[in-house]
Amino acid sequence: MLKLTDDIKNWLLDTAQKLKGSDLRVFMARTIQQLGYGGASAAERELHWNRSTIRKGAQEIKTGAIKDKFSDRGRKKSEILLPNLLDDIKKIVDPESQTDPSFNSSRLYTRLTASEVRKRLLSTGYDDMSLPCTRTINTKLSDLDYNPKKVQKTKPHKKIAETDAIFAQVHKSNKDADKNPKEIRISIDAKAKMNIGNFSRGGRNRVLTKAEDHDLGVKTKLTPFGFYLPQYDDIFLFFTKSYATSDFIVDRLEEIWSEIQEKYDVDILTINADNGMENSSSRTQYIKRLVEFAGRAQITINLAYYPPYHSKYNPVERVWGIYENHIQGDIMDTVETTLKFAESMKYNGKNPSVKLIDQVYQTGVKVVKKVMEKYNKFVERMPTLKKWSLTIMPGYSG
Repeated sequence: MLKLTDDIKNWLLDTAQKLKGSDLRVFMARTIQQLGYGGASAAERELHWNRSTIRKGAQEIKTGAIKDKFSDRGRKKSEILLPNLLDDIKKIVDPESQTDPSFNSSRLYTRLTASEVRKRLLSTGYDDMSLPCTRTINTKLSDLDYNPKKVQKTKPHKKIAETDAIFAQVHKSNKDADKNPKEIRISIDAKAKMNIGNFSRGGRNRVLTKAEDHDLGVKTKLTPFGFYLPQYDDIFLFFTKSYATSDFIVDRLEEIWSEIQEKYDVDILTINADNGMENSSSRTQYIKRLVEFAGRAQITINLAYYPPYHSKYNPVERVWGIYENHIQGDIMDTVETTLKFAESMKYNGKNPSVKLIDQVYQTGVKVVKKVMEKYNKFVERMPTLKKWSLTIMPGYSG
């Protein structure tokens, strides 16, 4: 056996003191191998090393398995035990979540409680014993950035008689669209006109930035219009100095459709919107243009509108929330700057496609009732929700 001199003992003890866990055990075991026959007894006597620790190190050298993997200890997270849990929570909560109405943050607010989410998970096939408790579900909701919001007692929540039925229908339409591999869902909406110039937009900047006190005499204004694909997080942003009319909306939809169809190979389009003035189901020019588009592209178009006063549930509003926070504290003094800021924005890791549209669009375009009759032949409206749920069939040839 190799003799343990004082220098060797001091070196071994000093080295061992700097190691921990498996590294320490393996070092002890290799030392014993070098000492030779009787080395374990000598190490126990001279170095006060524990024999069971040495044996454990020898086993780790032999098998290559580390005995103290702390990641293997204790209870595993719910999403590890139930790999689809977070996705299933998203599917339940996302349709009933809205953006911050003031756009002061990019948070999502949901009206569903953790208890209700757990109840709905159970109804989808989860076992009561294996499903996490309500408190854990609440933690997962917070991890996914779904935030509860206090009910405003002084401000009544506006509803119409059909609100709940409209919500149920739009959720069904969206769910069906997301499950169908031949169908794509697009959420659309315009943002309020932006004043282009040396004007403050709120927010803060690490660089001293001075803006005008008032936005009087604004010469340039841009209207942003967005197309958002919730299933894939694809975003198309268009800016116009003109108006986001019915013709503008359908022209932009036709412009991006070839790219979408080539990328995802779909022939059914579901559009989420808020039934605003230019994209309303009662806007004759809008319906006329969609019927013509469906005929040329040979696709079916489903219009699934959100109820009045609930536009913040429309998925594209989340894009506007991120965009608003992205540009706060900065000066949109030129059109070029505005477009560059839009291009640099990221939503769920993706940059949007951004384009400026120079074409001027005429407002107030209408289709007379007699002419509209030939287009309405290709429009099927849900009997109980005629304004909120309709399908445009292909076939119009002009």
